[in-house]
Amino acid sequence: MNRIVKNLGRGKNMHTALLLLSSLFLVGCSVLGKPMAEEASYTLLKSDGKYEIRQYEPMILAETSIEGDYRSASGKAFSKLASYIFSKNRAQSEIGMTAPVLQEQRREKITMTAPVIQKKAGEEWITAFVMPAEYNIETVPQPLDPDIVLREVPAAKVAVIRYSGLNSEKNISKYSEQLKAWIGSQGYRPVSKPRAASFNPPWTLPFLRRNEVHIDVEGHP
Repeated sequence: MNRIVKNLGRGKNMHTALLLLSSLFLVGCSVLGKPMAEEASYTLLKSDGKYEIRQYEPMILAETSIEGDYRSASGKAFSKLASYIFSKNRAQSEIGMTAPVLQEQRREKITMTAPVIQKKAGEEWITAFVMPAEYNIETVPQPLDPDIVLREVPAAKVAVIRYSGLNSEKNISKYSEQLKAWIGSQGYRPVSKPRAASFNPPWTLPFLRRNEVHIDVEGHP
């Protein structure tokens, strides 16, 4: 894999190579949207059509904040995180991704867990990759880019709505409102802002894409 990255990544082609390879490994999917990799660990508590309540285990996120509209911010954030997982970290480790990136001199291959998580904060979009369960905040490779932050997230009960099609700011807002209404109808209380979760690369056929909106909740009807 290191040889492939070096061959594709010479000169001006480095940025394109990182985006191409990271998109491919991020979801481990084909154009038909078939998932081939691990997801962040959770227990399904409730299922109601396109809605679910899940209990997620604690996780570590590698995240970065980019100002701008959803489309441009997503591209810039993905580029930063792609550089991080392809050895732009203190361990000079290649971080392989599995399916929405995460001090010592050593080389290791690290698998990432899906989904890619995004949420809006003022005029910025925060994009995060989920790190694999075998790492903790002390052992996950440290990023060299100061704009990338590693953050430990505690276990949480999460309400989810699933949809296909394009993941856009308009769709995120639309499905967030639907999810909020469902949460209220089920007797739960939202305790976080909505965040988007993406599981497929850009070339996946839109009607086969798996997109979700997540909101942390409390309560047990």
